[in-house]
Amino acid sequence: MCKTDDDGREGQEGEGPVDDQAQFSALLEDSAEDLYEHAPCGYLSTQLDGRIAKVNTTLLNWLGHRREDLVGRKHFSDLLTVGGRLYHETHFAPLLRMQGQISGIALELKAADGTRLPVLVTSTVKTGSDGQPLLIRTTIFDARDRRAYETELLRARREADLERDRLQVLATTLQKTLLPPALANVPGLDVSAYYHIASVDEVGGDFYDLFPLTTGTWGLFLGDVCGKGAAAAAVTSLARYTLRAAAVYDPDPAAVLANLNAVLNHEYNGTDPRFCTVIYGLLTPDENRGGFRITLASGGHPPALLMRADGTADYLPTPGGQLIGVLPDPHITTTTIHLAPGDTLLLHTDGLTEAHTHAATGGKERYGDDALLDFARALAPTTASDTIGAVRDLLDTFGTGVDDDTAVLAVHAPRTPSEEQQ
Repeated sequence: MCKTDDDGREGQEGEGPVDDQAQFSALLEDSAEDLYEHAPCGYLSTQLDGRIAKVNTTLLNWLGHRREDLVGRKHFSDLLTVGGRLYHETHFAPLLRMQGQISGIALELKAADGTRLPVLVTSTVKTGSDGQPLLIRTTIFDARDRRAYETELLRARREADLERDRLQVLATTLQKTLLPPALANVPGLDVSAYYHIASVDEVGGDFYDLFPLTTGTWGLFLGDVCGKGAAAAAVTSLARYTLRAAAVYDPDPAAVLANLNAVLNHEYNGTDPRFCTVIYGLLTPDENRGGFRITLASGGHPPALLMRADGTADYLPTPGGQLIGVLPDPHITTTTIHLAPGDTLLLHTDGLTEAHTHAATGGKERYGDDALLDFARALAPTTASDTIGAVRDLLDTFGTGVDDDTAVLAVHAPRTPSEEQQ
């Protein structure tokens, strides 16, 4: 006998929701098995000693093994590489026993053809109702794409490190070409200099030199170009060689700086102006009093420090002065001093006074001019080499607080043996 449903469908008597439910359950059961066998990851069940009890088709296909070659015959550790087996025995298995679960462990499986398969492994200990461990369930994810990605990242990082090293060598080499290989030997004068590089990645703009002019006279200068990098290096090179050439033409300090100003103002007066601060000095021996007569001209540069033989120290009166290269006709300040026997003159760039004194603890306090003056007074009387050595030690105490290159140049008029005895 047939019957008709409300929607007009015919069916056999006795069929209904119960049969539909049974078919749906069978479908779910079949799908669960299929999902296990052909999941996008490998599944593995092992006994507590690691012997394989069950493995899905996905993992078999990855490794190229037959099911009968593994189930009941092999242990999970047999699928690992030599290094992987060592890690499994010393770390993986002990942690799994203690914690009951371990996840995201990177290992390598050995395929039947000898190739290696990088994987990520997660294992869980299944326990019975009495809480005793029964078996170990392991999920294995193919990490070949991840390994390739990591390998590419490492390759890119190595290339970046090599490029950084090349740039550092280039910057260091370029920096050396901008400084004199050796300062001139001036009879009756001790000289010492130091250049502190704040960053090995960029060429700084500080420069200095001491060189002979006509018989019995020498020129010296120390300056700081605005900015860093190749553009600053170009200005540094131009400034250094212009100063030497201008001093040969007319050694008067104010004239030398005026000449440099004209060159920079002419070359860099467009959309990318470049300028610098410079202090230039003319040295001549003082035959009557001993020591040297030094005339200094400053174009916007920090004043020099004079540390005297009597233990006092002061900044020299060269305040102000306009930046070199900005205006066509800048104001340049000058002063003349007597560097007496036992006196030391220190020139420096502002990287020293603008250093952060507590950078390691996040402090923003600058070292400052007053602190440098106290530092000089504590040193006096001193020599050129001792002064530069003390400045180097001081810069080291700032660590990363020195965020700008620093150049220092010291000249010292030694005392004669008779003067030392007085």
